[in-house]
Amino acid sequence: MGISSFLMMLIVVVAVFLMMGVRVVRQGYVYTIERLGKFTLAAEPGLHLIIPFVDRVGQKINMMEQVLDIPGQEIITKDNAMVGVDAVVFFQVLDAGKAAYEVHGLHIAIMALTTTNLRTVMGSMDLDETLSKRDEINAKLLVVVDHATAPWGVKITRVEIKDIRPPADISNAMARQMKAEREKRAEILEAEGKRASEILKAEGQKQSQILAAEGRREAAFRDAEARERSAEAEAKATQMVSQAIAESGSQAINYFVAQEYTKAVKAFATSPNAKTILFPVEATQLIGTLGGIGELAKEAIGRSPTSQVEPPRRPGPAVPPAGGQ
Repeated sequence: MGISSFLMMLIVVVAVFLMMGVRVVRQGYVYTIERLGKFTLAAEPGLHLIIPFVDRVGQKINMMEQVLDIPGQEIITKDNAMVGVDAVVFFQVLDAGKAAYEVHGLHIAIMALTTTNLRTVMGSMDLDETLSKRDEINAKLLVVVDHATAPWGVKITRVEIKDIRPPADISNAMARQMKAEREKRAEILEAEGKRASEILKAEGQKQSQILAAEGRREAAFRDAEARERSAEAEAKATQMVSQAIAESGSQAINYFVAQEYTKAVKAFATSPNAKTILFPVEATQLIGTLGGIGELAKEAIGRSPTSQVEPPRRPGPAVPPAGGQ
């Protein structure tokens, strides 16, 4: 009976001892195992057995990417402007042993390091640069902080400036400057629009004048061509008249003169303002010319084999009546 009780107690003690040595590490964490106070193992996620009363879990290190919010800081820029800055740091532990034993208070250390370098970087820049070069500030902080935290087994993935708050008077001045700049751009655009409109109008007038000049040139060319053809026709007619005169002598001249004279008298007679026509003394020449025309007609008839030739009569000078219509 005594041996049975002893065995039962021994089994219970062994079971309790084994249960004390069982450790389950959660996903995303690494536990540091210390043996007699010395770091010996970084336990990965899963089931692990340790020696009770000899080994113990030192620290539970979060291996996931973490976000550390940097509280607002008042920073003096290079041009002596006071600005408020808020930032955020993203980091991840790569080596659990270093993160647990190379630095005390990992989050506090990263926060202090980031704040110090944030003052250094932004303090070397003007206010306008701090407002317009956030990417450059983020890149500089990332390089500096990541290099400083490398011995702690930490990787700084990103450093972001959340907000930059300039003083109220500077904000008002910047607002006025922005308004003036926008008004300036609007005036420039309006002036450029007017200039483009004037250029288009001038181009249109230029094209219109060119087309009008080309039309006038074409019209002048057509008029010159018409005058040339008229002159050719008149020259041809003159040539034919000259040929007729050369063949018929003075009789042809008398015919053409009488024809033109008759046309002139007809024009006077058909004028609406003409009530009375007075023939000058030279009108007797017209009658003589008409006589010449008659002689030409008789000569033409006399050349016919069936015609009879009558002796021409020379009309004497005659005076037209004084009030002939």
